[in-house]
Amino acid sequence: MDDKEKYKSLVSEIIGKQAIILGPEMATLKARNVPELVISADGKVTDIKGDPQQAVEKLVDEYIALSGMIVKNTLKSVFAKYSAVTPNDK
Repeated sequence: MDDKEKYKSLVSEIIGKQAIILGPEMATLKARNVPELVISADGKVTDIKGDPQQAVEKLVDEYIALSGMIVKNTLKSVFAKYSAVTPNDK
C-alpha cells in the first residue's frame, strides 16, 4: 500500500470514528469542508488532492472546531495505527 492509499485509509477511519460520535451525516459534512478530500456518499475517501498530510490536519481541525479535545483523544488510537504517515503532534 503506497502512502496515498494509507492516507485515504487513515482519513476514512477518522471519518468513521467521528461518525460514531457525531453521526454519519455530520461527520461526512465536516469532512467535505476539506477541499483536498473527495468523499463518497458513504463517507469513504475516494481521492486526496494535493498534500495528504495537510488534508489530514485540516480534517482533524474541522472536527476539533466542532468537538474540541474529545476528538484528539478519540483519534489517538487511529494515529498510532498509521504512525508512519501522521505528525507527532496529533
